[in-house]
Amino acid sequence: MKQIITIIALFLMNMTFAQDKNARASLEVDGVCGMCKKRIEMAAIKTKGVKSAVWSIDTHQLDLIYDARKTNLDSVSRHVAAVGHDTKAIKATEEAYLSVHTCCRYRDDEVQKEHQEKN
Repeated sequence: MKQIITIIALFLMNMTFAQDKNARASLEVDGVCGMCKKRIEMAAIKTKGVKSAVWSIDTHQLDLIYDARKTNLDSVSRHVAAVGHDTKAIKATEEAYLSVHTCCRYRDDEVQKEHQEKN
């Protein structure tokens, strides 16, 4: 009887840990165009444990599926900021921001207006 209870307990523990394997979350990330989209998604995907990253130009939401045992949202935010894009949690350094293409300079009001006019 003890063996059966132990087996059931181990099974339930495995089920609990498996839930962290595919955590879902969204981050707000600044950007303005398709080049930003590619850069943001690649930075997120290169974060160990991230399985899927899709950024929306319209909503600025980065939707993630990740293994919470291997990474967290802070780590993803750091990787995205390192390639020049601000998140709510972490602002990109000036050096990282200036490394993006001039049409991707989302902090510049003129660039934002240009992209809004195109849409």
